[in-house]
Amino acid sequence: MRSEKGREMRSVICVNEKYDGSWPFTADHWHRRWEEEQGGCELFRTEDMDARAPGLVPNPETVTRLVLLGFPTEKEDLEPFTSLEECYASGNYGGNKGDAIQEAEERGVTFIYPRGDVQWGQTVAEYALGMTICALRRIPITYNEMIEGHETWNYSSGVGKPGQRGAQFGDDVNFMNGTIAGKRVRVIGVGNIGGRYAKWCAMMGADVKMWDPFAPDASFDIAGVERCFHQSELVKDSDIFVPMVPLTDSTRGLVPAEHINALPAQSLVVQVTRARVCDTEALYKRVLNDELFLAADVFDEEPVPLDSPLLGRHNVIHTPHNAGRTIDANTARADDGIARFKPR
Repeated sequence: MRSEKGREMRSVICVNEKYDGSWPFTADHWHRRWEEEQGGCELFRTEDMDARAPGLVPNPETVTRLVLLGFPTEKEDLEPFTSLEECYASGNYGGNKGDAIQEAEERGVTFIYPRGDVQWGQTVAEYALGMTICALRRIPITYNEMIEGHETWNYSSGVGKPGQRGAQFGDDVNFMNGTIAGKRVRVIGVGNIGGRYAKWCAMMGADVKMWDPFAPDASFDIAGVERCFHQSELVKDSDIFVPMVPLTDSTRGLVPAEHINALPAQSLVVQVTRARVCDTEALYKRVLNDELFLAADVFDEEPVPLDSPLLGRHNVIHTPHNAGRTIDANTARADDGIARFKPR
């Protein structure tokens, strides 16, 4: 097969195992797809942390398409690839627009970089939805109670009375419980994660409002939810509060103590992106005072200390920061990169 410039097309993937440590299924999936769909591909893998791509690839001057996973993109790394037309660069999980890349671009090389939450938008949004349901229905908590004894089976003792626990009733009336339908779901961030989550909750019958001052109106229309223009208003009537933005300098502490304290008592707070977008001191204080229910995959300190009062509480469900790294997210990362190479 020939490239658009008339050269015999040679496709190469270089992956360092430091990259495999975070994305262990991406390179092999990419390799399989190019092998099966585009007439061949070479895969080179190394454990050498100091390895450079030109030393790994025989005859680098004949490579037209190059995928660098965990490799630098300095002058010595790019210059030997004299026939290069397209390069996917994921050295430090993003592209550094250095002089070497600029020089390569000037000789006609197109660079492609990973695109943030495109790869794990579906995975994290599904996880958040699952955590929401698990918290409302106390699934992890009753699971553990069932192992430890038969008390969880004791639905009713004697004659039933209004407001008391009844047959097959596992909810905790002191916190938000039951179905997503009918709940006031309030979401911060209408990106690939927040938009999906909000749309699904709306489809399940929730009253969903979102706040994101940087998103166009179309994003809210696509999600089928109402746009809220003031974060302070978003928190006032929340049954389920879900901040879904990445942690950056501008989002750190985005939800201040004032807004955490404005959440209605019994509300459920779901955290699956980064904990410190909220004032965690204020959040954890209300959780430990039994004022809020917390469903968290992320925390201000990770790993969470084993003596943390958040662990094992009746109003907390917790997982160890693994919402995003599924095999499907790995393959989505590769699929997104493949899609942005020129069709052959």
